[in-house]
Amino acid sequence: MVKTKFGQHFLINETVIEKELFAAQLSQNDIVLEIGPGKGVLTQRLAQICDHVVAVELDDRLIPFLKKSLPSNVILIHDDIMDLDWSEIPYFTKVVANLPFQISSPFTFKLFQTKFEKAVLIYQREFAQRMIAKPGSKQYSRLSVGVAYNANCRILTHITPSSFSPPPEVYSSLIELIPLKSPPFHVVDEPYFFSLTNLLFTHRRKQIKTIINHSFSKRVSEDIMFGSNRVEELSPNQIGLLSNQLYPFKSYLIQ
Repeated sequence: MVKTKFGQHFLINETVIEKELFAAQLSQNDIVLEIGPGKGVLTQRLAQICDHVVAVELDDRLIPFLKKSLPSNVILIHDDIMDLDWSEIPYFTKVVANLPFQISSPFTFKLFQTKFEKAVLIYQREFAQRMIAKPGSKQYSRLSVGVAYNANCRILTHITPSSFSPPPEVYSSLIELIPLKSPPFHVVDEPYFFSLTNLLFTHRRKQIKTIINHSFSKRVSEDIMFGSNRVEELSPNQIGLLSNQLYPFKSYLIQ
């Protein structure tokens, strides 16, 4: 029985692998980052197409096998991708990976802080649906806002548990992420925008004015933008407008 200590479920469905490769639109000049190569099935295919592949694997048990089996154009890094200083990772143009589900959110937001052309990633289906969710839906979340601010995102296909070994208990989805050349709307301060977004979604069932009045040590304004709305009703752009209005009161935000 294969242990899943590191949250890995090895992709064994060749049809899904072909869809990943097709969606990535790889060329010989691409340098691909793969997270969690596992037994190297996808890694081998990537190495046949691209000049260089950077594979980051955490599981000690897989490293000896990967070192012996992977071709010379694969740079194997034995580490946790979330602990790595990404400035030390070799330059890459695209990301193709079957992500361990538990790092989906932190990895995605960290990826947005780097330069890349395209990412084709497998996520848990529920997570993928939150990535593309629109205002007013149950799935709409801070993740939806963060993705909309940083990239064009679409679900390419859903994947059954039987496509993996061992099979997970949930369905997965193949996602395409293409970073935006510039943000779709203006915010005065990006860290503050994301901090406020997180605060609002933490209290998503409350009205905006109620959250603000309880979260700032000084009364902000009698006319809080979208004050009678709940955050789940606001578009990412509207949350950006609200963060711009509240930015001058940043120092009064209770931590």
